Amino acid sequence: MLHPFEYRICQDIVRGELVDAGGRLLVGVSGGADSMGLLHVLAALRERFHLALVAAYIDHGLRPDETPAEWACVRTAADRLGIDCVRMAVDVHGVAAAGRLSLEHAAREARYRAFAELAGQWSTDMLAVAHTADDQAEEVLLRLFRGGGGRALAGMRPRVAHLIRPLLGVRKEEVLTYLADRNIGYCHDSSNDDRRFLRNRIRLDLLPLLEAEYDPGIRAALLKTAANLGEDENLLESLLAEQWEKVVDLSPPDGGGHPTCRLDRVAFRSLHPALQRRLLERLLWTLGTTARYRQIMALLAAARTGRTGSELHLSRGLRVAVHRDHLLFSFPLGQGAWRGRLSTP
Repeated sequence: MLHPFEYRICQDIVRGELVDAGGRLLVGVSGGADSMGLLHVLAALRERFHLALVAAYIDHGLRPDETPAEWACVRTAADRLGIDCVRMAVDVHGVAAAGRLSLEHAAREARYRAFAELAGQWSTDMLAVAHTADDQAEEVLLRLFRGGGGRALAGMRPRVAHLIRPLLGVRKEEVLTYLADRNIGYCHDSSNDDRRFLRNRIRLDLLPLLEAEYDPGIRAALLKTAANLGEDENLLESLLAEQWEKVVDLSPPDGGGHPTCRLDRVAFRSLHPALQRRLLERLLWTLGTTARYRQIMALLAAARTGRTGSELHLSRGLRVAVHRDHLLFSFPLGQGAWRGRLSTP
């Protein structure tokens, strides 16, 4: 018989169409409370959705004193539940140095790269991670501090392509209650107490302050805002899909594997500014480069009023040539930093 918490997550999975029946699911399990709760809930539901589960523990190499206990916790639970289990080590410091990233950002990058590699090795269809509603509230505030727009403030989504978050609609305290009811053990990640990380300061200091001094319902308000913006995002995405091929003409990659693109300036200028920004952001991602605010603003100006013959030099070797009726995006010397113009004025 299902626990009420398991039944609730089952309903959320069905309502959100989070899993494909009969699939293979990689489950990110750190040994912490949320991920141990996720693993046990999915194990309880696997027969209903005909799922094959693989528990994946990623060793970031940042807390060597805690790693053995975490891995033992994950492995023991997987064995008891009859689930395959795998461990992979990643070089977070190397990723941070190579990409000039913060340790927190590098750990996330390394973790998801590892998940992608494990998905290939184990032939899994989807990845499940254990973000909760509390994580969502923290994420919305974090993105607000970074100056995010509507898409960013919509927060995390329950499903994005192959990634699912079955616990996104429940509070952490509900997960803890479930673990206690089921007598499920878990580990505490000491890095979650490190106030050097902004996310931890938001969770440990800012949100409790806002609840105590300003509004005890601040978390619910943040979640409501994210949900409303998420619905707006769905509409904007559908509108963008309708206009994409009218504005963007992508050419197959050249001999070096580098794509080119023509953006119709007349058609682009007819779009609402919100769709213009969104289209440019998606175009930069499609071309395999970064989509920073400054770059998007520069492209907006070029498409609207740019002088014919001028150029934009963007990241990773991307050049944008301004023509009378279109912008031409290309990587004339490949995807790598370089200086110089495509042509003389």
